[in-house]
Amino acid sequence: MFPRLLELGPVTLYSYGLLLALAYLAGLRLALVRARARGLSGDRVMDLGIWIIVSALIGAKLLLLYQDWRLFSSDPKQLLSLAQSGGVFYGGLILAVIVALWYIRRHKLPMWTTTDVFAPGIALGHVIGRIGCFLAGCCYGKETTVPWSVVFTDPFAMANAGTPLNVHLHPTQLYESGAEALILAGLLFFEKRGRPFPGRTFWSYMLVYGASRFVIEFFRGDRGRGLYFGDAVSLSQIISIVLVPLSLVMLWWLSRQLTPTPNVAAARKVA
Repeated sequence: MFPRLLELGPVTLYSYGLLLALAYLAGLRLALVRARARGLSGDRVMDLGIWIIVSALIGAKLLLLYQDWRLFSSDPKQLLSLAQSGGVFYGGLILAVIVALWYIRRHKLPMWTTTDVFAPGIALGHVIGRIGCFLAGCCYGKETTVPWSVVFTDPFAMANAGTPLNVHLHPTQLYESGAEALILAGLLFFEKRGRPFPGRTFWSYMLVYGASRFVIEFFRGDRGRGLYFGDAVSLSQIISIVLVPLSLVMLWWLSRQLTPTPNVAAARKVA
């Protein structure tokens, strides 16, 4: 598509880098708005957001390094490509969650309310980030004959991400972006319905994203994402297999704590 948006002499504006920056900014902005509505410190949430962004970048690249270890170990020069790659989303998500939980405990923030604040922001950021993947040609799909297939033609996409050129492929980047958009809408729509409890939004996101990612992986065509058991499943699918039941257990356990969210508690006091 358009891996390079603008070239001015030695300066090149890459579509993926631009969309990734917008993704982090939009996600953080949404988290700040949600934090203030729940009476959380904007400064603390901003600091936490920065920790999350940095750890997400590092975690995504570390998981990419792990799953492509043979390539990087056989040709150390390939390590330089990590600077240009966004990495693996799950790696960024896992490390960001670990760092966020550490920060939340250290500063005595309400744990599950704080994670609920960030969950829709993660989904929003992923919507934008996957559009960046689509423009760059990375995370491409398998060959297909479906009417909505896409064809990449820019040689830079092939050189940078190994994207097959002049071949009809599943637009898996758009599949995931669309799935995340639906997840985002669902999280916001159902957040105050039913019987809300701290942690419901966060673990609902983990549950639905894990399930959607598991399905979308079957349409992915980039082999560099790590394939196991005779190429039957990818590393991301293995993580999803763990994440989905874990999310169900956490939703069940937290629902039994019978602790209302701050908004619900405030409403009860007013009443």
